[in-house]
Amino acid sequence: MPNVREPIKKTSIAKKQKIIEKGFELMCKKGYHHINCVDIAKYADVSTGSIYQYFSNKKDILIAGMNEYLNKIMFPVINKDKKQSKQEIIEELINSSIKNHKKYKVQHEELVGIVHQEKELSKIYEESEWKITKDVVSYFEKNNIHLTNALEKIHIILGLIDNLAHELVYHHHEEIKEEILIKETKEIINNIIKYLSDI
Repeated sequence: MPNVREPIKKTSIAKKQKIIEKGFELMCKKGYHHINCVDIAKYADVSTGSIYQYFSNKKDILIAGMNEYLNKIMFPVINKDKKQSKQEIIEELINSSIKNHKKYKVQHEELVGIVHQEKELSKIYEESEWKITKDVVSYFEKNNIHLTNALEKIHIILGLIDNLAHELVYHHHEEIKEEILIKETKEIINNIIKYLSDI
């Protein structure tokens, strides 16, 4: 099998991106272990040869899709150039997490299932999550919000937001009121930043 290559032309870049998006989508619909590269090629409407131009196997496609999902979909705020206040960042982190957990519910459930079964993917998933933590710290700093023990605080904050989204999208405990849960989560996050930072 030939070595994979990195596309240079716009059309080739677009084709690779299409393979990533459609491949990840199909894996989340059908299950990682129930499809192969031929299935992905058909679903993406490309030749099987095109798949192997850019990827060694379906795992590479999953990894590329997983990284895009985590970096661009779950917390898109970190990719923005505009300046935001502390409160605006918190609001956007929470809102985007809830919105995208709802929008990509199937993908999220399948991805979590896959990473629990595959040690290599689990490690990559954890590394991607940690990169997001660092990116959020950088985004705070870019907006002149400098926290003491920033990595630890942001790690806790993102965990709180993730737990909030899981409750609202997946768990739906009858005794828990959505508005109160969101309000309390925001208050806890503000307290973490307010009392343990150099702002």
